[in-house]
Amino acid sequence: MKMSRHSAWAVGLAAATLIGIPAAASAGTIRQADTAAAAAAYDSYYAPAEGKTGAALKTALHDIVKNQSKIGYSSVWNALKATDQDPANPNNVILVYSGRSQSKSAYGGDSDDWNREHVWAKSHGDFGTTTGPGTDLHHLRPEDVTVNNIRGNKDFDEGGSPVPEAPGSLTDADSFEPRDAVKGDVARMLLYMAVRYDGGDGFADLEVNDRVDNGSAPAMGRISVLKEWNRIDPPDAFERRRNQVIFDVYQHNRNPFIDHPEWVDSIW
Repeated sequence: MKMSRHSAWAVGLAAATLIGIPAAASAGTIRQADTAAAAAAYDSYYAPAEGKTGAALKTALHDIVKNQSKIGYSSVWNALKATDQDPANPNNVILVYSGRSQSKSAYGGDSDDWNREHVWAKSHGDFGTTTGPGTDLHHLRPEDVTVNNIRGNKDFDEGGSPVPEAPGSLTDADSFEPRDAVKGDVARMLLYMAVRYDGGDGFADLEVNDRVDNGSAPAMGRISVLKEWNRIDPPDAFERRRNQVIFDVYQHNRNPFIDHPEWVDSIW
């Protein structure tokens, strides 16, 4: 498949990626571009993946996205204020599982603060907050401290009891189900991590599987559910803007599954 022949889904994403991105974010200026330039930029960025599927596509995408700038864990606070800014209120961020708009300044360790949620639980591969997977903005999101603690290091699956302070989210003893509006976001963040970190740069080889009891293994599940979430919750303007801010201002790499969600089924 030629990269210039996007699926209808991918064309829509490429054409809309830069729409709604403000002229500046709190951490730096975001480039403006017309939609044709955005689509052309995707073709250039993903050119090495052209025509590939399966394991070959996964390897090609790894080789593309591993070229990134890295930030320290203390810098993640300010980065999240830019990446997850509330489009309706530039003084606030949107909390990923809760969906709540909260002041950028209300962060820290108290029960009603927001903190830095590792969507790929940092114990799954034991990378902690080390610069690299522990600070990769493509899977770090603001979340209420209490909700973050409830999620803990659980894998993702469906079912359970309602999560206080996170309407629409459910949890049980070994899994967490996010609200419908971010199910696809969660899936694409985890699949990015499985592509980006393959064990070749001093960190664990992160992989997705179809289990929910992965413990400290470098694995997250459940892949069958994540694939479905990717299908039913395609990338929206917030997620596309976030990808662009990370690319333009911070890491200079992209989450390919936001630009090409159809690649999830091509690989897994």
